[in-house]
Amino acid sequence: MKPRILVVEDERDVLELARDMLESGGYTVATATSGEEALRLVEEERPDLVLLDVVLPGVSGLEVCRKLKRSPETCGVPVVVFTALGAEVDMMLEDGVKADAYLGKPFTMKALLEKVEAQLSRVQRLG
Repeated sequence: MKPRILVVEDERDVLELARDMLESGGYTVATATSGEEALRLVEEERPDLVLLDVVLPGVSGLEVCRKLKRSPETCGVPVVVFTALGAEVDMMLEDGVKADAYLGKPFTMKALLEKVEAQLSRVQRLG
């Protein structure tokens, strides 16, 4: 079965670009445009990886990351944060809660697929 990726991004063009790149790379993709929708879909769909923007309407990407990493049901799901802010996001996350990887915007298909594949491989090795 193809790995399932949840892409969370409120900018439609970036969301569609990431979805198209991941589908071209052989992944099954679900999408969300808000933090609330992302949390609901993680519970319903159980993705293998979450690709998460930081700046979202309502619940921020940082808060989504915190909730996923603190929950026993989702703490093992890799979270790749993609943002123009870069690794500065680490400083915004409290209590040692961190994303698994970062991807700067704008991004290339190669960079996106490399990040996703690296995180999925890491989880397989640990799992």
